[in-house]
Amino acid sequence: MKHTEQELHALKEEVSQMWKLVLSQLEKAKQAFLGGDIELAREIVSREKRVDACELKIDSDCENYIALYSPVAIDLRLALSLIKISATLERIGDFAEGIARHVIDDECNKIHPQIIEELQIEQMFDLLISMLSDSFVALESENTKVSGKILAKDDAVDSIYYASLDILTIYMQADPSFMRCGLKLMLLIRKLERIGDHCSNIVEEIVFYVDAKVLKHGVK
Repeated sequence: MKHTEQELHALKEEVSQMWKLVLSQLEKAKQAFLGGDIELAREIVSREKRVDACELKIDSDCENYIALYSPVAIDLRLALSLIKISATLERIGDFAEGIARHVIDDECNKIHPQIIEELQIEQMFDLLISMLSDSFVALESENTKVSGKILAKDDAVDSIYYASLDILTIYMQADPSFMRCGLKLMLLIRKLERIGDHCSNIVEEIVFYVDAKVLKHGVK
């Protein structure tokens, strides 16, 4: 293996480790929220610093690789994509931490399970975890054929998000005392919707790296 290939392999491995950490944060955020587990939520918050440190290291290592080896074509696309993917993973980590802080601030943790079920929050989490897992596999295998399927899950996340606004509005109008917790729930669901957007951005970066195609803003 050439030295430049070793460097690229090491960069991909760093991103893989960060990805696994962020995926774990998201899975734990789901557990903490649905179970009202404050201790688990605190663990998520404490691990957020590790996510930030990963992003800074990957950013620096990718920049050094570009400066030292002046890569072109697919190698340059990979390095650029890894910088953007790590930044996006860091944002997903931030949202997972935000969900954990919602759980720690437990004034709204006693919401009736029926409301949580109606809002389909568990389904949102499952779709997002699936998107993040599938896109990880897509990068590892350099297979972009699954990109359409992953992006379709973001559409499903968006649908749940838009439906939740109407559901929460009805509950808040019927019971003004629910207003504060209803608004907090709305913010939490918005965080989940944004995670879906970020997962889509990751898929777009993988397609850019593997296929040299730009999916952003509908550009083909």
